[in-house]
Amino acid sequence: MSEPARHTPIENAQGLVCGTMLVGLAVSLLLHLGLVTGQVAGVAALTSYVTGWSYGAVFFALNLPFYVFGWAKMGARFTLISLACVATVSLLTEWLPAVIPFGAVDPWAGSVWFGVMAGFGFIAIFRHGASMGGVGIVALWLQDATGFRAGWTQLIVDAGVFAAAFAILDPMLVLVSLPGTIILNLIIALNHRRDRYVAR
Repeated sequence: MSEPARHTPIENAQGLVCGTMLVGLAVSLLLHLGLVTGQVAGVAALTSYVTGWSYGAVFFALNLPFYVFGWAKMGARFTLISLACVATVSLLTEWLPAVIPFGAVDPWAGSVWFGVMAGFGFIAIFRHGASMGGVGIVALWLQDATGFRAGWTQLIVDAGVFAAAFAILDPMLVLVSLPGTIILNLIIALNHRRDRYVAR
C-alpha cells in the first residue's frame, strides 16, 4: 500500500478547528438534553450529572491517563495535538451554552443530531492526525496496527458505559441516547478506514 499523502499545516489546522467545533457543539446539545454517550465523554457526562461538577473539567481530567499510552504508541505529535483538541472541546462545552443557548429540543431528534455532528467532527480530527483522547487513542492505534476499525472498538466500549448509565439515569433517557451513539460509531466505522487514512 502506498504511503498516504500528507496534509499541509493549513489543511490540518482547518480540519482540527472544524472538527473540535462540531464535537463541542454536539456535546453541548447532549448535555442540554441530559443524555449520555459512550467512552470517556459518556463517563464524564455521568459524573457531571451525579456530582454537579463541570463536564469540561471532568472530561479533561479523565483523558489524562490515556496520553501516556498515546505518547508511547502514537508519538508525541499525535498526543500533543489530541491533548489540544480535548482541551478545546472541554472549553467549548463551558462557553457554548452562553453564546448558543438551546431552547426546547426534541430528545430523539437531538440524539440523532448529536451522533451526526460528533461523528463527522471525530472524522475530521482523526484524518488530521489527532483524536479526542481516551478510548479513541487506543482505537486508532489498534486500527493502524491490526486493521480492526476504530468505530467497532469504540462501540464495544460504549456498551459498558451504557450498562452503567442504565444503573444511574432514567432508563428512558438512556434509550433516547442510543441512536446518537450508534450513529456516531457507524460514521467512524464506515468512513475512517486504514486503506484510506491512517492516524499518523
